[in-house]
Amino acid sequence: MARSATSKARRIETRCVIAGGGPAGVMLGYLLARAGVEVVVLEKHADFFRDFRGDTVHPSTLDVLAEIGLLDGFLARNPDRLAEIKVVIEGRELKVADFRRLPTRCKFIALMPQWDFLDLLAEAGRKLPAFTLMLQAEAQGVVEDAGRVVGLKVRTPEGPLEVRADLVVGADGRGSLVRDAAGLKVQDIGVPIDVLWMRLSKQPGDGGPTLGRLRRGRFLVTIDRGDYWQCAYIIRKGGLDTVHARGLEAFKAEVAIAEPSFTARLAELRSWDDVKLLSVKVDRLERWSRPGLICIGDAAHAMSPIGGIGINLAIQDAVAAANHLAAPLREGRLSAADLAAVQARREPPTRITQAAQVFIQDRVIDRFLGRDRPTGVPWPLRLVTAVPFLRRFPARFVGLGARPEHVDPALLRTTPERGRS
Repeated sequence: MARSATSKARRIETRCVIAGGGPAGVMLGYLLARAGVEVVVLEKHADFFRDFRGDTVHPSTLDVLAEIGLLDGFLARNPDRLAEIKVVIEGRELKVADFRRLPTRCKFIALMPQWDFLDLLAEAGRKLPAFTLMLQAEAQGVVEDAGRVVGLKVRTPEGPLEVRADLVVGADGRGSLVRDAAGLKVQDIGVPIDVLWMRLSKQPGDGGPTLGRLRRGRFLVTIDRGDYWQCAYIIRKGGLDTVHARGLEAFKAEVAIAEPSFTARLAELRSWDDVKLLSVKVDRLERWSRPGLICIGDAAHAMSPIGGIGINLAIQDAVAAANHLAAPLREGRLSAADLAAVQARREPPTRITQAAQVFIQDRVIDRFLGRDRPTGVPWPLRLVTAVPFLRRFPARFVGLGARPEHVDPALLRTTPERGRS
């Protein structure tokens, strides 16, 4: 547990403080604590419950859970299992990815609400003496000393708090306050789409999970949540005002074109409060670190929702960061070169993934949106449908990514740190 300082100012000290209780932050905190590094994770909300967050846990992440001994606990929560990805284009169902031949322990995507996934990690973390999770603790700025970041200014219900640490980690998402406060420059890659999230009830006869439904220039993504569908309707970037101006009934009619069987249940959308905007970003930092600080996950590289890859790329960042930084942190010898090594490891797969997402956005989705007429099946999808063997390639890209990470076994064999000398 982090220790209170004796000065009048409310302050604690730790080896590492992580801003952000999302997948990257909690996974990194857990791995560092397993490696014997005293760590404090800050989550600004009172719990992890937030609707319309990423739910797809891919085979690469399931392998990580197996390596740290949490896979059985994860599967005990009964996530839905998706062994293949299907899309429906103009009423024709197409199988585009098959995970059953991946070289992984779990040959499927698991669909689990993100709050359940984070609760699993947090429960495991709380069993470690080196792990502290502070809820309702929001990073407000960085603390610097002689050009080095040495801590975070934090807002809590009990008043201002200062957390001093050998390392500050920004894992606070695509709008990262830590990243901005540290003066790290963001390269905006740009995207042509935004997403409107909503939930619609499931009904008998809906059939199995189908992620994409495309019809007459409308594109609807549906994620099976058991008793309801979490739906994402794709619109052009900055098009929310136009959608609102046309009215809620017109919006429902647009969604019904994408999936006619949803027409009656769209009455469940009673106001615009039932429709949430996700402003899609694709960007990345030029430099992920400066002395005493590093950013990972969406704080380092915001991903498009295409493929549901974001949560899994964030987990891979956390694993790589723990592998590179645990020993230097524990031994008090962390250097700028250690931080740069994390970016060197994770930036190439980030670039590859973002390039693929932007290609799909620009060459497929953007050309499809708004065409109020039937659209033919793109030739790559026709090819994948005709040759089942080819479904392994999109499955590998989505399920494993460009560079899957594995937990260094040395992280799991260390006696937990119980206080700094």
